[in-house]
Amino acid sequence: MEVWVLRLGHRIFRDQRVTTHCALVARAFGASRIVYSGDRDKGLEETIRKVVEKWGGPFDIVYERQWKRFVKEWKGKVVHLTMYGLPIQEMIEEIRACKEDLLIIVGGKKVPAEVYELSDWNVSVTQQPHSEISALCLFLDRFFEGKELEKEFKGGRLKIIPSKREKIVVKL
Repeated sequence: MEVWVLRLGHRIFRDQRVTTHCALVARAFGASRIVYSGDRDKGLEETIRKVVEKWGGPFDIVYERQWKRFVKEWKGKVVHLTMYGLPIQEMIEEIRACKEDLLIIVGGKKVPAEVYELSDWNVSVTQQPHSEISALCLFLDRFFEGKELEKEFKGGRLKIIPSKREKIVVKL
């Protein structure tokens, strides 16, 4: 089973940090790919690929111009993270029981109504305004039950050695 993330509506001059952070969270917390729509951003793609090269993978970033077609053709289940959905604590067991590939949609600018209709689950992390980055992080952590925190990233050139008081980074 694979977990992918779809970031809707990326805008180069406004969303670069947010989309980058969505990709970093997706990678670090267990997703295998992020797909983004909106403006094509080669700099974003290069940044994420450099992180994977430096820190390991597998993880990939892909641009998709036609997000709606992509979602309709997805061969698995779709989770839309929205503060208007059903609470994560009520939905996570049902979602975790699904054995199909999972596409997690996080919004950008105003999310089109079709996203709610195309999703198998509309899930809220809280019913308060918050960041799509935090929603993605909390969803993935609950979905993987914390096991993603022990994930080994293969093929990287650097690795952090946990330390109580200092930064220890080793070259592999």
